Amino acid sequence: MQTTRLNQYKIMWVIVFFDLPVETKKQRKDYSDFRKRLLSDGFTMFQLSIYVRPCASQENSQVHINRVKSFLPEAGKICIMSITDRQFGDIIVFEGATKTPPKTNAIQLELF
Repeated sequence: MQTTRLNQYKIMWVIVFFDLPVETKKQRKDYSDFRKRLLSDGFTMFQLSIYVRPCASQENSQVHINRVKSFLPEAGKICIMSITDRQFGDIIVFEGATKTPPKTNAIQLELF
């Protein structure tokens, strides 16, 4: 039996960026529903309108991308990007003038 090692070039991160209108009651509801659906699919907030989700492979990331595409709101701009774990680790984050590591709530995957 051949085992495939998870490494930082196979593990993917799906990043969803969005700018949704919130002027009307319906738009605020659409915004809230979109956010809740992202959270229920395992995404975590990286910044106010940026949500991230780790995926075990490129194929798995495509499943989550398709899922996000299935519940897009009617209005607004949504961008979806996939990057490798290695690329995600190269993100430089500042809180004010202080450099901090990217916050992730990813569960460590272990294969025996």
